[in-house]
Amino acid sequence: MMKVALTGNVASGKTTLARIWAGEGVPLISADELAREAVAPGTPGLRAVTTLLGPGALKGDGTLDRDRARSMVFRDVSLRKELEGILHPIIRGLRDDRMGQVARQGSPLVVAEIPLLFEVGLEGEYDVVVLVHAPYEERLRRLTRIRGLEEEEARRILDSQIPSEEKLRRASYVIRNDGSEEDLAVRALALLDLLRARAVGRGVS
Repeated sequence: MMKVALTGNVASGKTTLARIWAGEGVPLISADELAREAVAPGTPGLRAVTTLLGPGALKGDGTLDRDRARSMVFRDVSLRKELEGILHPIIRGLRDDRMGQVARQGSPLVVAEIPLLFEVGLEGEYDVVVLVHAPYEERLRRLTRIRGLEEEEARRILDSQIPSEEKLRRASYVIRNDGSEEDLAVRALALLDLLRARAVGRGVS
């Protein structure tokens, strides 16, 4: 089974690309789904996060207020690192479980969406790394105008990751997402054809 890591800095469009691939029947391990499962009510993950951030990080129904948590940790680098230290091992364990499930189903290809792939040094565990790239100012526009973040907070989030320009040099393939969603879909499907061919060839060899 060929393992593909799908990554990209925040607001680059990787989740949109992941949705396109999933619509084509690709086994996809969603970063957002794993993150939500890691802090589901009653889990050790949520208890640890609540201990770190305080009860104010919870909504009235007992679930994590992700917007409030994000605002808190991106104002304090050490707090963000502590949160990542709690969540990353949990999410990695969940991802490994999903990988095992897909492998047992006999799929020749699996895609794992990992936003902080390079930041946490996981790229070496994957056969292929696909980076979705969009310019900084375009990603800033998406965060402020589309997602409604204040510019100061948006810049803090953008600046917390390794610059996309460095990641360009380290990726196996790059999908540029500086146009319409239709443009992204065309590029995504073309690359998917290539990856599927590589996966099948890998299995035959």
